[in-house]
Amino acid sequence: MDVKVDSLKTWRRTHYTDEIKGEMDGEEVTVMGWINSIRKLGKLVFVILRDREGMIQIVIPKQKVSEEVFKIGKSLGREDVVAVKGKVVANEKAPGGCEIVPMEIKVLSKAHSPLPLDPSEKVPADLDTRLDNRFLDLRRPKITALFKVKSEMLKSVRNTFYDEGFIEVNTPKLVASATEGGTELFPLSYFEKEAFLSQSPQLYKQMLMAAGFDRVFEIGPIFRAEEHNTRRHLNEAVSIDCEMSFADDRDAMEILEKVVHNTLLHLKDHCKKELEILDVDLKIQDTPFPRLTYDEVVDIVNTKGVDMEWGEDLSRAGEKALGEYMEGFYFIINWPRDIRPFYTLPKEEDPKLCKAFDLMYRDLEIASGAQRNHIYDLLVDSIKRMGLNPESFESYLQAFKYGMPPHAGWGLGAERFMMVLGRQKNIRECILFPRDRHRLTP
Repeated sequence: MDVKVDSLKTWRRTHYTDEIKGEMDGEEVTVMGWINSIRKLGKLVFVILRDREGMIQIVIPKQKVSEEVFKIGKSLGREDVVAVKGKVVANEKAPGGCEIVPMEIKVLSKAHSPLPLDPSEKVPADLDTRLDNRFLDLRRPKITALFKVKSEMLKSVRNTFYDEGFIEVNTPKLVASATEGGTELFPLSYFEKEAFLSQSPQLYKQMLMAAGFDRVFEIGPIFRAEEHNTRRHLNEAVSIDCEMSFADDRDAMEILEKVVHNTLLHLKDHCKKELEILDVDLKIQDTPFPRLTYDEVVDIVNTKGVDMEWGEDLSRAGEKALGEYMEGFYFIINWPRDIRPFYTLPKEEDPKLCKAFDLMYRDLEIASGAQRNHIYDLLVDSIKRMGLNPESFESYLQAFKYGMPPHAGWGLGAERFMMVLGRQKNIRECILFPRDRHRLTP
């Protein structure tokens, strides 16, 4: 039977599926969602309806519903979008301890068949197939749970910043030059000029310190034209950035610890259902997190059989070796100056080192920060030392001529943080529509 596609008209959802309980026996409710699965047994139809918050069973017995409702029930297919108005029936055998017997059903949208992948997760699909059909993949309960956790993570991060006296800002994503002097930029045509997509809000955050904003944070996209093809890299990602005046690297690390620690507590309290779906048992790590010096890291990595010379950045093999040695979150501090960005402040007692730090989780770098160089002449020298032209940073350098306070900050990768929180092995799982070297759609 052909079923006409209906409209909502005056219908509105009264409950999400997880709000309906057995003690509501006899109450009239209206639920809306997708057909997750359907069984047609002669004069009885069982439908599992799925919405954002969970699933509920809809039972359509021919002898208890109208002829029209039964015909509609028999015509339903997987992933059809429906609205169901009916009465709650307590049933200990039903999923969740109750079910709904419909009085009316509206079919709001019909799904084509066959489906390109199975949102019910009964038939597995590889990652590329899932990402090619991401709108369907996002209907999977585990993926929905992951992004609800991500939403709560960002909420907790914002709350911590607000509680610590930070102002939220939004900096430009179209820029005239590289943030860190690198060449890994996406160029684009900007009227008569060439422009680039921003690698980081770093230079603007620092300029806001000169403006007297004192403490700022931003949660926004960053773009890096790195030709990586790993499980840890994206070419468009979300960065959580902060900058704070009258502060050093130790102050910045303390704020970062608070952000991470508060997030763990918040998720443990507000995402019990989602963490259970993901099979994640979050461990609350006490602060302060351990701090390893760069010198200690070199020794550990070499002891683990991976060659690392002083002055080198950590290789992937080095990160893995370090991850075997360290548990949970920890900082790496006292980095060699020459392998950190030009705006990093050298250490007074040993100028070959600088006041930079990375936050690691086992073998994964999730944040990077430092106390910044706030002295104009020293900053210009540092730019030249890195083989860069100070003229390319003229508008940035102006902010350091007229009273720049000491300041420090960091950037935390939201998707890498989610890899840790959601126990995900591939960063593409942690962003709605990934952009990497090979993927620009959907």
